[in-house]
Amino acid sequence: MSLLMEVAATGSEFPVYFVAVYVVGFIAAVVIGSFAWYNSKRPAGWENSQRPDFVPEIDTEKKDKK
Repeated sequence: MSLLMEVAATGSEFPVYFVAVYVVGFIAAVVIGSFAWYNSKRPAGWENSQRPDFVPEIDTEKKDKK
C-alpha cells in the first residue's frame, strides 16, 4: 500500500495525448451516433418529429433512375 502512495506522491505525469484521444473519440462517437439515430426510423412517439437542420439526409434505399 505504501508503494502506491509513493507512486502517487512522486507526481508522475500522465501523457495528455492519451486523454485527448479518449476525448476526441468520445465526441466522434456521440456525433456519429446522433447522425445514425436521426437517420434511423423514429422511436415510438417521435414519428412526426422534424430532423434538425445540421443532420444530413442519408438515402439508404436505392431508387430506380429512369
